[in-house]
Amino acid sequence: MSSMKVRFAPSPTGPFHIGGARSALFNWLLARKEGGSFILRIEDTDLARSTRESEENIKASLQWLGMNWDEGIDVGGDNGPYRQTERLSIYKEVTDRLLAEDKAYECFCTNDELEAVREEQKNRGETPKYNGRCSHLTEAEKEKFRAEGRTPTIRLRVPLNKTYAFDDMVRGHVSFESNGVGDFVIVKSDGIPVYNFAVVVDDHTMDITHVIRAEEHLSNTPRQMAIYEALGWDTPVFGHISLILGKDYKKMSKRHGATSVEQYKDLGYLPEALVNFLALLGWAPEGEEEFFTQDELIKAFSMDRVAKNPAVFDIDKLNHINFHYMKALSDEELLQLCLPHLQEVGLAKETLNEDDKARLTLLCTTFRDHLSFGAQIKDHVRFLLEDTVTLEKEAAEELKQVLQEETVAIVLDTFKTKLTELDELTPDTVKATIKAVMKETELKGKSVFMPIRVALTGQMHGPDLNNIVTLLGVQAAVSRLDNYTDLLK
Repeated sequence: MSSMKVRFAPSPTGPFHIGGARSALFNWLLARKEGGSFILRIEDTDLARSTRESEENIKASLQWLGMNWDEGIDVGGDNGPYRQTERLSIYKEVTDRLLAEDKAYECFCTNDELEAVREEQKNRGETPKYNGRCSHLTEAEKEKFRAEGRTPTIRLRVPLNKTYAFDDMVRGHVSFESNGVGDFVIVKSDGIPVYNFAVVVDDHTMDITHVIRAEEHLSNTPRQMAIYEALGWDTPVFGHISLILGKDYKKMSKRHGATSVEQYKDLGYLPEALVNFLALLGWAPEGEEEFFTQDELIKAFSMDRVAKNPAVFDIDKLNHINFHYMKALSDEELLQLCLPHLQEVGLAKETLNEDDKARLTLLCTTFRDHLSFGAQIKDHVRFLLEDTVTLEKEAAEELKQVLQEETVAIVLDTFKTKLTELDELTPDTVKATIKAVMKETELKGKSVFMPIRVALTGQMHGPDLNNIVTLLGVQAAVSRLDNYTDLLK
């Protein structure tokens, strides 16, 4: 085989998991780095759970992340079809060859019989494996089982006392003894191939040279190598990347937060940030750099810098990276990122006029430096949705002290009066008004803007006060200034 060819072969049984996205990314980066090809095929032989909806979710997520594929679903190629359920005739042809060469055989054992054997082996302290009961049936015995209504599975003959060894791109030299494998099923009784068989046939017929996949597939490798050997095919180069764990060092699950690419997209994360973050989950660049463009990632990536140890999904790290990319967004791009979340809380309509856009753009840019991802805008705009002000709990006593200063009443009354006299409310006119209050009351900055901020927001710190007043509007601002003493109760 000449040029490098890798594949990503997900099972469409649910939303595209973040771990799958990381596996796809490592394959994609390696292919782009080496000038090879990246294939997307679908492993949909789990008929009960596989759905086209999930397949569409996977494709849309990969496209959103910027991972285009050279061959496979939708794109086509010389090695299709690219869904396993459309390749059954290919698997049958290979199965028939194995049966004809006596490298596989029909097994008529029932589930109850197999379970009884497993229990006996466990009781003897042995590792459960198939006992070879059907490995040398006569034609008469097979016909007898068929007459009983039994439908056979197909098992591969696995040689005894054989060592299956390979050099893993991540884990180094790995070996397994065949005696612990046993003759395993390659085709179920309904004619559907099992994963280990289908993946070997697919990888070989699609000329896959390198297989990068999750660590949990490591135990499948000896079975797959046995199939490659039985068929006289070369094995690809394997690389098993570590699992992704939560901060508690347990396998990532819903209890750790969002687990699918779609969820992060919906939360307002940027694709370039998520790709940057996923690349650093288990792979370490040579230097200290943590922000990479797509081209920089391709240039820097190498499998020899992929760690064996589990990668920890640190949401704070992701937020840090996403914040970096959000800073580069234009005002319009920031608005579009935050818009679905503003619509969710009722602060934005489905259709926006120019005035709406201007106000919402001011809202988003006001909180730009406080947003790690789009959905956080909802937490920062609550003061616009509430009729009354609530003091920030952690600093309630300190905030009350601000409002109990002798000059507070005159400051707030003066500011309120001047607000109602404005012809136009903008950050600039608010700024001028606050300066006018300072001049009239002969008070310095903090003595003026601090009580105004606390009375309007219930907080001592926050974004530009001129913007906050503009966003509230005169009516809401005056109402809060009138009722500031309620905050002292």
